[in-house]
Amino acid sequence: MRPTIVFERETLAPDDFEQRCQRSVGALHAAGVGDGDVVALMMRNSPEALELLVAVRQLGAMWCPVNWHFKTDEVQYILGDCAAGVLIADDSLLAGLTGLDTGHVRVWATHGATAAPSWEALRNATPPTTTAAAAPRGAMFYTSGTTGRPKGIVRAASTPEQLARALEVRRLSYGFEPGMRALVNAPMYHSAPNSYALGAAQDGGTLFLEQRFDAERTLQLIHQHRITHAYLVPTMYVRMLALPAAVRASYDLRSMRFVASTGSPCPPQVKRAMIDWWGPVITECYGSSELGYMTLLTSEQALRKPGSAGLALPGVRLAIHDDDGRALPTGQAGLIYVDQPAFADFSYIGDEGARRRMEVGGLKTMGDIGYLDDDGFLFIVDRKADLVISGGVNIYPVEIEAVLHAMPGVVDCAVFGIPDDEFGESLAAAVQPLPGSTLTAAAVRAWVHERMAGYKVPKVVSFHDSLPREDTGKIFKRKLREPYWAGRSRRV
Repeated sequence: MRPTIVFERETLAPDDFEQRCQRSVGALHAAGVGDGDVVALMMRNSPEALELLVAVRQLGAMWCPVNWHFKTDEVQYILGDCAAGVLIADDSLLAGLTGLDTGHVRVWATHGATAAPSWEALRNATPPTTTAAAAPRGAMFYTSGTTGRPKGIVRAASTPEQLARALEVRRLSYGFEPGMRALVNAPMYHSAPNSYALGAAQDGGTLFLEQRFDAERTLQLIHQHRITHAYLVPTMYVRMLALPAAVRASYDLRSMRFVASTGSPCPPQVKRAMIDWWGPVITECYGSSELGYMTLLTSEQALRKPGSAGLALPGVRLAIHDDDGRALPTGQAGLIYVDQPAFADFSYIGDEGARRRMEVGGLKTMGDIGYLDDDGFLFIVDRKADLVISGGVNIYPVEIEAVLHAMPGVVDCAVFGIPDDEFGESLAAAVQPLPGSTLTAAAVRAWVHERMAGYKVPKVVSFHDSLPREDTGKIFKRKLREPYWAGRSRRV
């Protein structure tokens, strides 16, 4: 069962979408894509992006979403690391990747054909496939790693039981139901909106795809099309709440039945304001690309337990351990460990050691620190790792520090997360300049911006004669971070 797709001025009927999916399967198969292969996709939200997710899945291959903010070096690394045999990207994005060496990767462009041959032309010239669907393998997402380079997540093939369990997790987390009218305006290179859009494409109904988020347009779409379901993140809530009261009051949002929110924690005051405005339809999940969704928090629960990440989803085991792997009692904060049997096990490309280090007795941790209360609700209080989550985007500071270390005039530096009322966190860079250097904050930001995606550019740059260090010589980031977080009850 396929959905009706509404994208900008285009409406794609279910039969038309299905035929395009099957033509895409045939075109990819003719290009040599098969079971276990990797197809890299660097595309903004569009029907073409969604049909490729369906097609790659049907072939038993893996799709590797590439962040379309990435610059040439970042894309080059992903293509080599994941061993992609095919790259399909929006023409405008390909044109901006000056000097990209695709080697043996076959490349097609969507929405134009100036940088590479047209994908749409190939798809349209290929008959719909009659090939039976292979066992689905899912996506290969990249997440930030301790080496400063992103790590590719490779998941084992799911068993039939896991596929059934994962379907149930999706229904609980996203609220999917027959006949829903769902909205996705978050970029599908992120794992959650990617999963949400693909799930909606399998469940029928109507899916409204947007290339980007706009606060008032979101309200207009809900009002005009009586949208019932949406995937939104806390940053979007903040921007909608910032609209003038008269603008917010002019739209009828009573059709909304379920809003799924993941990626970054939602501040309690923001969630309460959204519930007061939209009603008890705001739902939050805690999870990760590696482990899937672990907890669920309804609107009613959020009002009773402000700041909580929710209760464990059915079948999930949660435990709190200290650094030595010992279980901690209720109310005491430690590393959050989880077992989520709905999803097949995973490994990291080229870093199996990192995968082994996160497991204790069958339970795995992403390095988040939290506690369970007497009612079993999980509260997340900090992160053990230096990972920064800004607007739902994972950023690992080591990657940015490596770029800054190469800047003339920089002796040393530390990059870390600071509070941001809109994005949850933003980046700060503490820089130790060479004596006599005339470095400026603008120059530091420009240096990073020329070499990395815009969201990796530090918002705040400070200069220091020396940086605080531990006895081992490691920079004491906590001392740099603490002044920014003073008076904040939540550190993530």
